[in-house]
Amino acid sequence: MNISEETYIINLGIHIRQLREKKELSQQDLADDSGMTKSQIARIETAKINTSVKTLVKIAKGLDIELKELFNFSLK
Repeated sequence: MNISEETYIINLGIHIRQLREKKELSQQDLADDSGMTKSQIARIETAKINTSVKTLVKIAKGLDIELKELFNFSLK
């Protein structure tokens, strides 16, 4: 199966949003907990930007999960 980078980025953003919502956090809550801006969280969740591993580490910390959990999703 040949998955495009764009598809992977879209699915990663969706998964981050789902994890955030499961913890009942707003985008602003996650931004505050990760040391980021709300707009950056929004752009990641909507696949407007391709984020760095450094930023994903911050998001994982903000969600209080291990980094590998960010990548535990099925591609759609």
